[in-house]
Amino acid sequence: MDEFLAPRRFLAVGRRRGVPARVVSVAAALLVVFALVAPADLERFTVGAFLRVPVEGLLGVVLVLVVPGRARWVVAGVGGAALGLVVVLKVLDIGFDLVLYRPFDPVLDWPLFEPAVDFVSVTAGSVAAGAAVVGAVLVAVGVVVLCVVAVLRLSRIVVRRRLVATRVVAVVAVGWISLALPGVPVASNSAAAFVYEHARQVRAGLHDREAFAESASVDAFRDVPGERLLTSLRGKDVVVVFVESYGRAAVDDAGVARVLDDGTRRLAAAGFGARSAFLTSSTAGGGSWLAHATLLSGLYVDNQQRYRTLVSSDRMTLSAAFERAGWRTVGVMPGITRAWPEGAFFGYDCVYPADRLGYRGPRFGYATTPDQFTLAAFERLERGPGRERGPGRERGRPVMATIPLVTSHAPWGPLPRLVPWESLGDGSVFGSMASGEVAPDAIFSRDPRQVRADYGRSVEYSVETLVSYVEHYGDEELVLVFLGDHQPAQVVTGAGASRDVPITVVARDPGVVARVAGWGWSEGLRPGEAAPVWPMESFRDRFLGAF
Repeated sequence: MDEFLAPRRFLAVGRRRGVPARVVSVAAALLVVFALVAPADLERFTVGAFLRVPVEGLLGVVLVLVVPGRARWVVAGVGGAALGLVVVLKVLDIGFDLVLYRPFDPVLDWPLFEPAVDFVSVTAGSVAAGAAVVGAVLVAVGVVVLCVVAVLRLSRIVVRRRLVATRVVAVVAVGWISLALPGVPVASNSAAAFVYEHARQVRAGLHDREAFAESASVDAFRDVPGERLLTSLRGKDVVVVFVESYGRAAVDDAGVARVLDDGTRRLAAAGFGARSAFLTSSTAGGGSWLAHATLLSGLYVDNQQRYRTLVSSDRMTLSAAFERAGWRTVGVMPGITRAWPEGAFFGYDCVYPADRLGYRGPRFGYATTPDQFTLAAFERLERGPGRERGPGRERGRPVMATIPLVTSHAPWGPLPRLVPWESLGDGSVFGSMASGEVAPDAIFSRDPRQVRADYGRSVEYSVETLVSYVEHYGDEELVLVFLGDHQPAQVVTGAGASRDVPITVVARDPGVVARVAGWGWSEGLRPGEAAPVWPMESFRDRFLGAF
């Protein structure tokens, strides 16, 4: 009897052992199919997107069947690694689209990971930043290894079941063709199209340096002598302020709109006129320095390669034009916490990084310095009656300043409150407020409604600070230009948002306001729906031409 039952026991054990193997094989097949058909955009993650037959998978089966001997395993291994890299690239595309409104550029975008790590380090700590980097690398390597293992396993099954695999491919191909004729979408070549588009992107990236150099060679103001530049602003202190993440989305926010309208009334009561419109930024969601370079240089700077090419050139920036025309030019940079050699390119006589502003209060989220303190430091150092004259400061020489404010930087909280300007001191007054020593959760792990509310409040603070600054320190000599650098992340704007940012010119001198009257901009601090929308890179030449 035992001898009779032995074969059955053997078959039962074999079946039990075969179950895990089948599960692994099915998992491998699902992984490969997912990698091939998964979209590189979260908006297209639908059930229908995955109910497709990947053409690349069928071709892979055919390739395994026709390639002889050991070569097939080399082909399978290389194909698996390539598939893993496609998955990693799709994840990068999704991440970049969520933050920067565009896919990842394999040639030009690698430098952007450094500021991303810096952001995590500031908001969550250096340990978290290090862990994030190590984790990302391990996940990327793990995905590639898993795809290689999955493709090799499926290839062995195809070779062992050659006849079955051939019949399956034939049946699927016939079904695909039959359904394609009446227009039923059952096949997918999204992976091939994805690789093709990124290959085109790589080619464009490799040629981008030459294209940028060609556009940079054209400059209508390159040889204009200083005495002919900015003649209508002689004696004026011109302050260009970038408000972090101040985009069209902020103008559509009820709270920000209320602050802008209230600011318009208050400044009008103080004798100031204002005109506003929109500029289309070269970036979105991040990369503030690219927008700064675009506005000041009059060139479209949307990647780090262009930025590096620009700052090593002799292009005349807007600040350099003021310097040529006799202004003292300064950069007040609360976001700069390390050496910044680019300051010389932009034409600044003096740069004030975060550690030269004299701030002794707490951090608020990402911001090194509350916007109010940054503006007060500028007054103290360069413009106010009791100013501490910077190196080379001459009496009576007007100042042109570029000031990127940082309080409205993600993750948008916690926020400081406005205090009386006379009470600022060294910033210790902010110590009594809930500060950003412990940063809020990352924006993508919070309720989107809460993130949008926090974003709106941060921009309200920055705009309210600027209005209060003009009320407190504004005079006949002040000309303020303030604008956004880019739109916030898509968690705030939603999908399909533009790259438009508001821009406003404020002055008490009616002659200055009259100079921009022909631009057709809206009156007040809030641009209307019909306000013009200019490319950000066009502003330098329009401004120099007007004044």
